[in-house]
Amino acid sequence: MPHHVPAAPRTAAPRPARPPVALSAEPRRIVFLSRRDLGNPAAGGSELLVDRLADGLTRLGHQVTLVCGGPAADRDYRVVSAGGDLGHFLRARGTLARRVGDCDLLVEVCNGLPYLAPLWHRGPTLCLVNHVHTELWDMRFGGRALAPAGRLGRRLEHWALKEGQRRNLMVAVSPSTAGELRAIGVDEDRIRVVHNGVEEPGPPAPRSSTPLFLALGRLVEYKRIDLLLRLWERVRPVTGGRLVIVGEGPERDRLAGLAGAGVEFVGHVTEAEKHRLLSAAWLLLHPSAVEGWGLVVTEAAIRSTPTVGFDVPGLRDSVHDGVSGVLARGESAFAAAWCSLALSEERRSALGRAARELAAGYTWDHTVRAFRAVAAEAAAQAHVRAPGRSQGQGQEQSRARAQERERGQGRAWARGAVPAGGNLTGLGAGPRPAPTAPRPAAPSRRK
Repeated sequence: MPHHVPAAPRTAAPRPARPPVALSAEPRRIVFLSRRDLGNPAAGGSELLVDRLADGLTRLGHQVTLVCGGPAADRDYRVVSAGGDLGHFLRARGTLARRVGDCDLLVEVCNGLPYLAPLWHRGPTLCLVNHVHTELWDMRFGGRALAPAGRLGRRLEHWALKEGQRRNLMVAVSPSTAGELRAIGVDEDRIRVVHNGVEEPGPPAPRSSTPLFLALGRLVEYKRIDLLLRLWERVRPVTGGRLVIVGEGPERDRLAGLAGAGVEFVGHVTEAEKHRLLSAAWLLLHPSAVEGWGLVVTEAAIRSTPTVGFDVPGLRDSVHDGVSGVLARGESAFAAAWCSLALSEERRSALGRAARELAAGYTWDHTVRAFRAVAAEAAAQAHVRAPGRSQGQGQEQSRARAQERERGQGRAWARGAVPAGGNLTGLGAGPRPAPTAPRPAAPSRRK
């Protein structure tokens, strides 16, 4: 079985994911390689997890850098944008070498499209997985014309996780994600489970006096908000009230066209407004086809709001069926649970109390310390594989080799061996990028 780091009560001392490693193996300079910064309009639970890990590790004395695509905001740790949402996948290696430098541990956030970091990074690497996108490739690239792209993406993701990362440890955010990794052939001895945390709820906000149902998340295909809208047409005559949908995404316009009476799309909201809505809602509705964990479920639970969802990976871990919410096994069962709980304040309250009690066991402090233990284990294992090799030395040697190749390419270009603007693939690289001045670390600014 994968090594499981259970949630600890708030009064309990954090437990490491594995037996403690020698302090000398603890990585001080940690770089996260992730698709987005938390400030990106498309950010979701994965970005929130990376932010909480980076912030927590910084507070514990680590030097943390996030390399990402798209816009980057100032934080207490350094954030470096490597380019656009997709283009940065090709620029990540160069950005790491030119603007970040050596690190003791590279954390590749494997979120569908891989960076293939183990193929070009010589130092210790750790893979962080929210969920394996197996079925999501078909959802995203449905239809005859795009189906080949979906198959290619799925095969690339599976190969990267199983073979590309075969020498590295993998952090899964839930037992469901650990099971998905095992299903594609990842050795269970390489999997460590580290749960998400949840913020302190703050002062309670009042519950709505009239039926208020909430769906919260990015508006993308696999969240299945279109299914929720169809079910609402069956539920509304029974329950009345409002269905409030929080979030943005590429599906927004299509979903708005499907919405009937009583549906409100409110887009992005502030943390304070999210807290108010989670507290006011009678139920959180989560019709997603798959999740890594379902962070919003825990955010609702800490505010005593139960969840109705489907019995799918991720939600099986964050929702205790019949205790903190209801997991339906079909559309009719989902609608029935929705109606039943809406009509029974007593049952809603009982589920809400249990949900809050369970959520209280998940803290970001425990998550950070559990992840830190796995990071130390990953660094220690890399040292065992390469005895006598100091942290960062492999990356220095790799960069030196790359610089020597560039000098050789320049000499070849000068001799006319390669035409100006030509492809240097035969010499070991693509076209040389324009030089970029190093960017200093952003000043610290607490959000």
